[in-house]
Amino acid sequence: MAVLTLGSSGANVTALQQALQAAGFSPGAIDGQFGPGTQAAVLAFQNSAGLAADGIAGPQTAAALGLAAAPPAASVIPGVTVAIVSQMFPQTPVANIQANLPHVLTGLVQQSLTDTPMVLTALATIRAETASFEPISEYQSSFNTAPGGQPFGLYDNAARLGNQGPPDGANFRGRGFVQLTGRYNYTKYGAQIGQDLVNNPGLANDPVIASTLLAVFLLDNATKIRAALAAKNLATARKLVNGGSNGLSNFVSAFTIGSGLLS
Repeated sequence: MAVLTLGSSGANVTALQQALQAAGFSPGAIDGQFGPGTQAAVLAFQNSAGLAADGIAGPQTAAALGLAAAPPAASVIPGVTVAIVSQMFPQTPVANIQANLPHVLTGLVQQSLTDTPMVLTALATIRAETASFEPISEYQSSFNTAPGGQPFGLYDNAARLGNQGPPDGANFRGRGFVQLTGRYNYTKYGAQIGQDLVNNPGLANDPVIASTLLAVFLLDNATKIRAALAAKNLATARKLVNGGSNGLSNFVSAFTIGSGLLS
């Protein structure tokens, strides 16, 4: 399908309007005229689908509406080198990046997250969660351990994490590149990648498994993350991964540096 924009007309516009209507985004009259109503419907659909919201019905939008086959996404992976990532991680030993970057990139390729925004999100997430570019376990802090209490005791009965009491807090503390936390997430994502993380939670720190978990976790939230990035809202993109703003400055720093190097 040809690129359709404000002022376009004809059978292709009619098909676009019908697809928008069917998707729940009314363009107004289905008349083959790409007017303001159709443009508004396209914008609303693009925002909902996590596409770049420009009001233009190009190949990606047409594919998302089922009007055309999705064009092959350009992979940025070949350009993601140790030298570039080192600039995104200025305080990190290069040896750590050399050892673990191949696993991270393989995980992203396996989940088809090879576009620039999602690759940058993955790397920026690592910078925010474990700037050493190694999968690590969460440290004790006032956020997870009460004064004089058992390590990670504040997590033990956290219903939001799916924990069921001691020793769940310690067993299912944050691990890996994405700092997977809580019995619920260890159960859910362990099943998705075919690993028994509930009975073997330490596996989340294996570099290959940690890389796969990062990619699968991002894939689950990819539509919302892409929408946030399209709106240039890095804080929301970070919140979709972390649940808050912890590590936001490092996330923004790595993403911004990487954007300049991989553009």
